[in-house]
Amino acid sequence: MQYDSSQQKVGLGTRIVTNILRILLPVAILLIAFWVMYMGFIFLREGNAPKWLIAIVAIAWGVGGVAALYWIFNWLVERMGDPWRGRLQPFVFVGPAVAMLIWFLALPVLRTFWISLFNRDGPPENWFDINNISGSLEALGIRFVGLQNYVAVFTDRLMQEAFRNNIMWIVFGATLTVMVGLLIAVLADRSKFERLGKSAIFLPMAISFVGAGVIWNFIYEVRPENLPQIGLLNAIVVGLGGQPQPWPQWTAIAPWNNLFLIVIVIWLQVGYAMVLFSAALKGIPSELMEAGRVDGANEIQIFFRIMVPYIMGTIITVTTTVVIFTLKIFDVVGVMTGGQFGTEVIATQFYRQSFTARNSGYGSAIAIVLLIAIVPVMIYNLKQFREQEAF
Repeated sequence: MQYDSSQQKVGLGTRIVTNILRILLPVAILLIAFWVMYMGFIFLREGNAPKWLIAIVAIAWGVGGVAALYWIFNWLVERMGDPWRGRLQPFVFVGPAVAMLIWFLALPVLRTFWISLFNRDGPPENWFDINNISGSLEALGIRFVGLQNYVAVFTDRLMQEAFRNNIMWIVFGATLTVMVGLLIAVLADRSKFERLGKSAIFLPMAISFVGAGVIWNFIYEVRPENLPQIGLLNAIVVGLGGQPQPWPQWTAIAPWNNLFLIVIVIWLQVGYAMVLFSAALKGIPSELMEAGRVDGANEIQIFFRIMVPYIMGTIITVTTTVVIFTLKIFDVVGVMTGGQFGTEVIATQFYRQSFTARNSGYGSAIAIVLLIAIVPVMIYNLKQFREQEAF
């Protein structure tokens, strides 16, 4: 009996050591893999090597590194047996994506919020230097401003103008984009030239926001009266006997300037809305439409009582997407007016404060406010998806 007890103790110790090794070995392999990935990142960030070598390392590090991590994770999970395999294997595919989202999205957001609590110079770099405690405390007293940047965001005149303009972008830009896109989708589905019409309307989607701003700069172009007008609108006005007008620069009625810019985004995004609405409309059962007509419903009633409720999920998706576009609009305003003539928006103020005025604390606060403004729209979108069992 004593021999059996000793043998059991030896067997128990062996199993414990084996289990510890089974845990430590995967952890060690993962640490080595992440260390190699980190060293590749440091190598690319320093950029002291020849460009051809940096390009090769970037390809090998980006593509090969991700593939190697997936292979290592899968290999480790496969060696853990059935109970652990079933629990951990889903994370093999989700884990790296979540890690990248945390590293490239969540952590930068937290760092931006941290910077927003300080003045224009940002947080000190040597707070944790034991040899410089007094200097760090002094820097803390000078640089830390708490929520003062956020108070400034909501009290500054230019920021109030930016908030007002962003509301205009949402009310007019997002609403008209959705309405016009839905109207075109309904009408195009009944046209003989459906493909041609949809292609022409969708064509601006191939143009970047900056490119669209350049194009519409030529449309709004104004020259002195004694020179030929190369801007489309002014050429029409002059051709009809009028005087050339500085279309997006009527400082006396600043809200109009925003409407001239909103037209550009509507022109760009209507094609996106039209394509999604057209696909959703084609999914409505023809029997449902015919039943409505048999019951005596006219086309307007069919549109509002059958079509719109049936594709409400798509309408919500398109609306929230366009609202997010308009909340963070920057390119068109930057190219057309640079935020002048009463066209400031939140994103242009963020750019000006962060990169022109070099006020990192205030610029970071604006970025956090913009993020907070977008988050409720995304939450509402996901909530509607769940209620309609979209996923």
